[in-house]
Amino acid sequence: MSACASKKRILVIDDSEAIHTDFRRILGPPQRRSQSDIDELEAALFGSAPVRAVVCDENMFEVDSAYQGQEGLAKIQAALKAHRPYSLVFLDYRMPPGWNGAETLRRLREVDPSLGVVLCSAYSDYSWAELMREFRDLKLLKELRKPFNSQEVRQLALKLTGQGLVPGT
Repeated sequence: MSACASKKRILVIDDSEAIHTDFRRILGPPQRRSQSDIDELEAALFGSAPVRAVVCDENMFEVDSAYQGQEGLAKIQAALKAHRPYSLVFLDYRMPPGWNGAETLRRLREVDPSLGVVLCSAYSDYSWAELMREFRDLKLLKELRKPFNSQEVRQLALKLTGQGLVPGT
């Protein structure tokens, strides 16, 4: 288990690799840059810098990916079985050729009815009213329009995983 075992787990279900990259950049730990030539030379001359302890930021998330609804459902089932459930799912409306967002959501609700889900899309295949009639729970279901901004994604994730809002926003 990771040093940051208390991090909330988020699953992104979307058919676009770029969307997964965006969510990881917004919600995950900062990406390390590769060492510059000077850093490499310094390490060669003086030895490597001591390994720093991993700092756990309570507002960071463990972000996992699924590229189709069926894959997402399987990951949620496996996470529940391993007693490491996801706290939130960001789910695309359109994921050809597999299940669309509404069908995926129906299947997710059968497995984990209390899982928070944010439906994401630039398209309106279903009206929000239609979705609300079927799924009903406004506390567990939100909508996010693409293109989204990183602050909106982060605040939704913090709020829906019970971590509150970012201070000063």
